[in-house]
Amino acid sequence: MQQTSESPAKQTMKLSPYLEWQRREGVPVYEAYWVNSLYELELGPWERKGGTGAYINLAEQDEDDAMVVEIPPGGQLNPEHHLYESLIFVLSGRGATTVWVEGAPKRTVEWKPGSLFSPPLNTWYQHFNASGTEPARLVAVTRQPKIFEFYRDAEFIYGCDWTFKDRFNGAEDYFTDPGHRIKRLYWKTNFVPDVRSFALEEYPERGPGFNMKFSMAENSMMAHVSEFPIATYKKGHRHGAGAHVFIIGGQGYSLLWYEGDKERTRVDWKDGAVLSPGSRMYHQHFNTGSTPARYLALRLGGNPEIGISNRRNEEYWAERMADQVEYENEDRSIRAEYEAEIAKVGLTLKIEEDRFRIQDTVSKVRSGELS
Repeated sequence: MQQTSESPAKQTMKLSPYLEWQRREGVPVYEAYWVNSLYELELGPWERKGGTGAYINLAEQDEDDAMVVEIPPGGQLNPEHHLYESLIFVLSGRGATTVWVEGAPKRTVEWKPGSLFSPPLNTWYQHFNASGTEPARLVAVTRQPKIFEFYRDAEFIYGCDWTFKDRFNGAEDYFTDPGHRIKRLYWKTNFVPDVRSFALEEYPERGPGFNMKFSMAENSMMAHVSEFPIATYKKGHRHGAGAHVFIIGGQGYSLLWYEGDKERTRVDWKDGAVLSPGSRMYHQHFNTGSTPARYLALRLGGNPEIGISNRRNEEYWAERMADQVEYENEDRSIRAEYEAEIAKVGLTLKIEEDRFRIQDTVSKVRSGELS
């Protein structure tokens, strides 16, 4: 066997194909666990897209990531298509996106701040700014890292001409159909006009508040919106990496920590912030404002209509309860800190603990009382 004379200390790791691609794109890349304001994030010229933008590599993502793009007033970005899924949230501005594949009619979705949509896999699409005076800014969470890990070839990822007919066939109502409820907490649609005002369902498993999950464009990726009332906070919990949490209403803070940490990291937030917990990192969200707080999470999750994601067996519920900290089991300093915060604005805690025990909620789900 041939041996190298270079010592292990001198050997260096190559960049992953995805990170190498980011370097070639020539735009800013932000690496962190959170960003304070996507509205104010500094962007750079993005020649391939025809506008400005940046990559956001949050937490430990190797399955998905985020990018911000901005369309100049009266302008449009270049058409593109790719072999990865992309969930797009409109931060600011008004405009439209046209989607098409060979042999089918073009379809256009008109969007505004708060809109959520997803160009179907490998369809051509192009973004247009409807304003002649103001830029439009969008953020997308995509599966680009994992697809680069699979294929390692940008020309293939951005140049393959395969049409996924089960994902998009040019249906006239593709973006205008309001969608429908699949089951409790799940809504199937291809376009949400404004996630800030979308009606949610009660979600006591995580504490006081409401939730709705969106299955879009036949994706494996998911979105969900969560809202929690004034003077309340969510239960601490953990899961795998990949969830990008965009604050879309209210103000508050989140705590981040790993099991065994002596200290927790606090992230204060308001509309426009984004945070992403690392793999198996506990996180907990607190509303300190005078209005309900609402966030949008763009993440992995699976299509709820296909396969194993329909299973809600004993193992599933056991894992869920193990990865969530019930109010009575949390560190007492967590509640003390929160009560001190809301006391500054004249509020007192509004949580009836017995009503939000996950064991009771699980029993209701199993019996069909929550369906």
